[in-house]
Amino acid sequence: MSSFPSRALLALVAACGVCVAAWAQPKTATGYPGIGRDATPKEVAAWDIDVRPDFKGLPPGSGSVARGQDLWEGKCASCHGVFGESNQVFSPIVGGTTADDIKTGHVARLKDPAFPGRTTLMKVSSLSTVWDYVYRAMPWNQPKSLTPDDVYAVTAYMLNLGGIVPDDFTLSDKNIREVQARMPNRNGATTAHAMWPGAEFGRGAKPDVAAVACMRDCVPAEQKVAQLPPHARGSHGNLADQNRLVGAQHGIETAPPAAVKTGAPQPAAAAAASKAPVALLEKNSCTACHGMTQKLVGPAFSDIAKKYPGQADHLQQKIKAGGTGVWGAIPMPPQAIADEDAKAIARWLSDSAGP
Repeated sequence: MSSFPSRALLALVAACGVCVAAWAQPKTATGYPGIGRDATPKEVAAWDIDVRPDFKGLPPGSGSVARGQDLWEGKCASCHGVFGESNQVFSPIVGGTTADDIKTGHVARLKDPAFPGRTTLMKVSSLSTVWDYVYRAMPWNQPKSLTPDDVYAVTAYMLNLGGIVPDDFTLSDKNIREVQARMPNRNGATTAHAMWPGAEFGRGAKPDVAAVACMRDCVPAEQKVAQLPPHARGSHGNLADQNRLVGAQHGIETAPPAAVKTGAPQPAAAAAASKAPVALLEKNSCTACHGMTQKLVGPAFSDIAKKYPGQADHLQQKIKAGGTGVWGAIPMPPQAIADEDAKAIARWLSDSAGP
């Protein structure tokens, strides 16, 4: 019995030694010892691709207007039109600017309430915004697939459509600052709001971040609830199956309903949607343009299935090669999809025709 306190004391000292050893471990970028690790230079480089208004972060490269036209017609025109006029789905990129706007740096039509719309070149003030967005997000079905030289070329073509650079122009990291000085709305934005974290873009007045809410005569808070209509359920698969079981976002059940409100049997096309190769459709960005039972940018999968029952070979060819004119004015660009994926999707469509 007399040895028990000694053994307990030794155990306590040993435990404290373990705690001290743990806390003595070097801290990582997470700020917590023994948790996580510093990102490698290669991992940082893969994410650190943004381009600032002062063009810091812009990679070296170049691209001509002529090269940009070829890229545009193959990868961009299906959504944005051959001349940047876009279509009924996407906003136009080009139009609404004049030679006087290029001289002044202010787009006059932005103040004209009678002008029918606002294009990208009317609104954007920094050329870095255009370059950065194209590099990170385009094309829609294959983001980050363009090389820096491709992005220079596509950007040059857009600038040429807007009359900002001539037909024989080659845009590069060496002359992009000169082109910035010709952007039609370059003076339409300000950095005098003092909201930038550093002093690179100047410091204006003190930012308005100290406002005090009155908290009097407040109206009751609104409770807004969003719910998918029956025809849109299942267009991107069942969201509840696509989210983690932990965390704030669990997803809701969006599987196609078993029957419509009238109690009628579920259509065969909708039933087939529940057997859709959702993983393949999402992997290849098919659901960005096509819903299961409703038209998005392109026709619904159910409509394609009804039009081409039992024609798997034809559908596979159309998926790979693209096409235009069959479903309206918006063409489908060629898809860089594996043959086995295209074959599986085509077989599913050809076997899913409803009555």
